Amino acid sequence: MRSTPATAALTRAGVGFVERTYSHLADGTSYGEQAARALGVDPRQLFKTLLVQVDQRLVVALVPVAGQLDLKALAAAVGGKRGQLAAPAVAERATGYVVGGISPLGQRRRLPTVVDDSATAHPTVWVSGGRRGLQLELAPADLIALTDAVVAPVSR
Repeated sequence: MRSTPATAALTRAGVGFVERTYSHLADGTSYGEQAARALGVDPRQLFKTLLVQVDQRLVVALVPVAGQLDLKALAAAVGGKRGQLAAPAVAERATGYVVGGISPLGQRRRLPTVVDDSATAHPTVWVSGGRRGLQLELAPADLIALTDAVVAPVSR
């Protein structure tokens, strides 16, 4: 398997993880929903990586595929007032990944990160591995530690 910045970051940190690939289809469905179906993973355990402009700064939000991001709760979690999803080009430039393959790990520059508190209810969670068609399974505590994330209820 070809390494990505996300898998390289996990390997460097000595964190255990599982890589799973699937055939990504450009069929217009949600990247996360497609991954959950293809891998047979509970969509409450597979987390999508979203970039949000909170006031004047970019923030990474990780929420379950089965839910939606609560922008107001995310802004409050990082001490901001308002949040809106970042444009795809902004997200790609900031992270070094393409939309649909944005991993919370190994990003071009470290951004404030918030993980929805539902992640801690699972023994493992799944996140993008840094390219479309690649998901990584790891312990939520490792994800939180490696991203230096705040844990807060940010999904509905």
